[in-house]
Parts: sequence; structure tokens; C-alpha cells
Amino acid sequence: MRNGTAPRTPRPAAHGRGRRGANRFAVALAALAATVGLGTLGTPGAHAADNPYERGPAPTNASIEAQRGPYAVSQTTVSQLAVSSFGGGTIYYPTSTSDGTFGAVAVSPGYTGTQSTISWLGPRLASQGFVVFTIDTLSTLDQPDSRARQLLAALDYLTQSSSVRGRVDSSRLGVMGHSMGGGGSLEAARTRPSLQAAIPLTPWHLDKTWPELRTPTLIVGADGDSVASVSSHAEPFYGSLPSSLDRAYLELNNANHFAPISSNTTIAKYSVSWLKRFIDNDTRYEQFLCPLPRPSTAIEEYRGNCPHTS
Repeated sequence: MRNGTAPRTPRPAAHGRGRRGANRFAVALAALAATVGLGTLGTPGAHAADNPYERGPAPTNASIEAQRGPYAVSQTTVSQLAVSSFGGGTIYYPTSTSDGTFGAVAVSPGYTGTQSTISWLGPRLASQGFVVFTIDTLSTLDQPDSRARQLLAALDYLTQSSSVRGRVDSSRLGVMGHSMGGGGSLEAARTRPSLQAAIPLTPWHLDKTWPELRTPTLIVGADGDSVASVSSHAEPFYGSLPSSLDRAYLELNNANHFAPISSNTTIAKYSVSWLKRFIDNDTRYEQFLCPLPRPSTAIEEYRGNCPHTS
């Protein structure tokens, strides 16, 4: 995969020569700590000096599968009466401001669905260090292209007008969606290639080819999907993405079209890893994406560009 590591932040140089032995030792110790990335000798330090977008502690398999991550979460409602280009929604965000700004994701429901169908993703992703906007669409019957426009409008509202805009890094944004909302997330990424990540969930779209996409894309299908079968939707979508693109295809085992509308550990685990890797440039999460996950009771198939280069 492409190099997603943020530019290194220069470390301040040590000042003074230390005329006494104790001072020389202190300076040498500080230099050693800076060199090997330690906060105090023997204690692992944060990687923030290398990647200013890194948020949260080092991940484990248990931490990315957990119902809640390390951040306490707050939420605020956006009334449909307060906006005109999408149907309102709910913003979930880390309560603490001590880590600075966060990347953000807008999530669309599918055909006939409301935000309640994808609301579980809000607190689950936000607790891992993202601002998450689960939206309602103008009509439950909106087609993918309309949902794409609404996802982008929601991101613009989030970064420019919302009450939490100061918590969001407007340069690090992504989109997700279920069914026609998943098709909408593909269309949104095509329309706005500056997006850092897209995750279509059991997506549906009449357009089967997406060679223009430049946004790292994880497509999630389901082996038992009879509404948007993987053979007609998710698989050709994935296959049409540029081979040079950061891309992956996760097919859920023993699952159907509606798997993404209720809490799902597999979807959450790989969504968190994908968003962390490409919105936060956090290479600590590569371990969950490469080597490619193997088939299991939860995974029918997983394809992707591996190994990553970082």
C-alpha cells in the first residue's frame, strides 16, 4: 500500500553542554530517550512525534473488537429543520479535547432505512477516536447518487457549521454507507477524491465499474446477500477498482444484506482498522489488514493489496 506515514515532526535540539557530570548525564539520557522514542527510560512513548494524527493507545485484537474503545463519547443531534441538503442526523464524538482534532466519517443508511439502522456505528467508531455523523437522507427512497451528495453535504456541515467543527480535522474525512448508502459512498469518493477512506457495506449500485476512485476503499459483502448479491455488486465493484489503489474486499460468512444494520464485530474490527490506517495514517493498524485475514467462521473471503508498504 501507499506510504501513509505523516511527515516527521522535528524534535527540539538539546541546549547547553552541562558543565557538571550530572548535567551531562541528564542531557545524554534525554537524548537517548528522544532517539529511541521513550517518554521516560524504559517506558514506551507515543508515536505522535512521528505521526501527529495518531490517536489512542497501541491497538490489540481485543481493543478493536470491543464494543467501546478508549474514548468516552458524547453526542449531539442535528435537526432536519436545521439543514436543507440532507436529512439531519446524530454526531458522535470523543468527549475529551486533550488529543486535539480527530478525523471524521459520515455514514448513510440504505434504501427505506433511517439513521437508526446504522446508529450502532456512531458510538462504536467514535470511541476509537473519530467524529462520526450518522445521517438521515432527504427521502428513504433516495438513490445512491443522491445519497452521495448528502454524505458530502453532511461532511461539509460537520466541518464548517456544526457545534463540534473545532474538534474535526477537515483534511481527514471518510464515508461509509449501507446498501444504496454503500453505493453512495462509492459515488462520494468518486466525486471527492480527497476523501481518505470509503467503506461501502453490502453496497448496491447500477454502475458496476469504479476505475476512477483514488480513495482507499474497503468493500464489505455478505455471502448470503439476496438483495445486492456479491456476484452482481460487491465483487465487480472491488474488481473494477485500480489495482494500484489501497483496496480490500471482505465477504462476511453466513450473513445477509442486512448484516450491517446491527452490531457486528467483524464489520467494526475491519472498519476501525481501515479508518485508522487511512484517515489517521496509523500504521499500528496494518497488523490487522496484512497479512490478509484468512477465512473463518466470520469471514468467507478476504482480498486486498498486501503486503502494505509504509
